[in-house]
Amino acid sequence: MRRRALVVTALLLPAALAAQTPPAREVPNDTSNGTTPNGAAPNGAAPDGVMFAFQRFADLFAGRLVAAFEAIPAVRYDYRPTPPQQTVGYIAQHLEDANYSLCERFGALKHPATAKDSLADTVKARWPKDTLVARLRASVRFCDAALDQVGHLQSPAVATNLLAFETDLAEHYSQIATYMRLLGLVPPSAAPPTPRTAIELPAAELSRYVGVYQLAPGLELDVAARDGALFVTSTTSGTPVRVWPERRDAFFVKGVDAQVTFTRDPGGAVSGLVLHQYGRDRVAAKVR
Repeated sequence: MRRRALVVTALLLPAALAAQTPPAREVPNDTSNGTTPNGAAPNGAAPDGVMFAFQRFADLFAGRLVAAFEAIPAVRYDYRPTPPQQTVGYIAQHLEDANYSLCERFGALKHPATAKDSLADTVKARWPKDTLVARLRASVRFCDAALDQVGHLQSPAVATNLLAFETDLAEHYSQIATYMRLLGLVPPSAAPPTPRTAIELPAAELSRYVGVYQLAPGLELDVAARDGALFVTSTTSGTPVRVWPERRDAFFVKGVDAQVTFTRDPGGAVSGLVLHQYGRDRVAAKVR
């Protein structure tokens, strides 16, 4: 268990696919200090290492929550351990609403409410599983976009909102994980990773991946080859993690659901990588 925790710390990284992120709205700049009125960075500013630390844990719990609701059978969405407690369906719709409410505080991005949003919670709690999961996913994508707009964390107010959001995700995951165990299901955080088979790559091939890859200012992955193996070290942890080749350009971490895919330029040279974890993909360009 301790080894798994160390690996997760070493490779856990943030953000969603760009294709899943709604276009950002224009945010008026406060030119006196280089931030927007709410303390976030101007629209378009790349998230820094501090924001990545918040984003990575948002990815962790948001990904686990979506996976948990997907794993619970539709016929058990009316389950609750005791009458005073919330049903699975109620938690799903409540979490969707909480995501929008909390993530709107990060900047100018607002969720346009519809007539369905105004329905009573008890009504929404009885929606079909597919509807509830799809809407929860949409709220997570909204939060991804809102977090991307923060850029540089320079405001105590934004830091407070970030902590409130991530605490809410963690508390709800703890709640739904308990429900799953009572139902005889295994929560996502306790499920074993998908089995993968390592292949052999010659040392000359591994050397092509060696370099430094930047995910954000102040946040890099250092890829090194030694003793016929490839290791990745994040500037956030300093702990080298071995990645095993599954096929050319595709590697995985043993014991953890995390994969790295290297990308190449038109000439065939390795030019970047993509880290896959918790349903998120983070692109990093090779900087040296």
